[in-house]
Amino acid sequence: MRKVLLLLLLALVAVATTAQAETLKLLTWKGYAPKELVDKFQAETGIAVEVTYSNNEEMIAKLRATRGAGFDLAQPSQDRISSVQEEFGLYQPVDFSKIQAELFIPSMLEAVKKNTLVGGKSFAVPFCWGTSGLIVNADKAAGATSFKALLDPQFEGRVSYRLKRPTLIAMGFALGYDPFALYADPAAYQAMLDKIEQTLIAAKPLVKNYWANGDALLESMRSGEVFVAMAWDNGGWKLHAENPAIDFVAPSEGALGWIDTFAIPAKADNVEAAYKWINFMLRPENAAVFTSAENTPTASKDANAHVVADVRANFERSFPQATIDNIKWYPPVPASLEAMEGKVLDKIKAAK
Repeated sequence: MRKVLLLLLLALVAVATTAQAETLKLLTWKGYAPKELVDKFQAETGIAVEVTYSNNEEMIAKLRATRGAGFDLAQPSQDRISSVQEEFGLYQPVDFSKIQAELFIPSMLEAVKKNTLVGGKSFAVPFCWGTSGLIVNADKAAGATSFKALLDPQFEGRVSYRLKRPTLIAMGFALGYDPFALYADPAAYQAMLDKIEQTLIAAKPLVKNYWANGDALLESMRSGEVFVAMAWDNGGWKLHAENPAIDFVAPSEGALGWIDTFAIPAKADNVEAAYKWINFMLRPENAAVFTSAENTPTASKDANAHVVADVRANFERSFPQATIDNIKWYPPVPASLEAMEGKVLDKIKAAK
């Protein structure tokens, strides 16, 4: 009898262990794990997906608290990986033998490999990308094709942008600097920030509001309160579907481009499931489901052919090849520069 009970207990332990192993714990952004794809992945692999929504700051905080445990896969932006990895060791190197490289846009895969190098090893692969630039009401602000439009007196009281670091970077390019080229020179970067601070304080009378909520910004564009805003491409496309006069415009200086990645935490329990999810999400038909729902392109090489027509039209209208070639991709940002930027943003906000 004891032998039977022991065998039964061992069987139950094995079942519990298997069940635990077949759960993928994903730390990601809202919208990045559509239910349709979660269900499809589980049906194909038998692996359940447990999703926790987050953002860059929260991802770092959660993984720091556990020293890289608690999740099998995370999706930080590529410019928030190398410095974090150097300081805290939150991720493990990517095993590229388990990545189906043929699914990826080659240049984007190589860019993320390069931008997440630490100690000669890469710590992420790309998932999706997007840009921030201008949303313009062409009926009210014809010719607004540069970030300098945010400083143009003819749009007084009709301008909106966030008081966040992307605005500082945009203003740097607008004023003739290359902010990314100055990352290695803190003194020169501070001199640029001082000029940007003076410029944005002087331009405060032009600003209708410093938006913090994307939905509120879109409503201010719909109502005609704001003619020109700095915001993300998919917000402009959403408005364009409602009013063809409003659209996303990639500025002449170059839209600012971000890439969100896949990175495996240092103490992930189910690494194999993580690689399966990465390859699954980059399959063209699956990537297209995400893009069609979120208006956000991915690093999947052949997904565009599967994207719904109206979303595909947005990309083709806003991003001809020359515009893509002019995107300014965010490189890894040194932590010391973010502290400098924070002080400047506080001064701009407080200025009368």
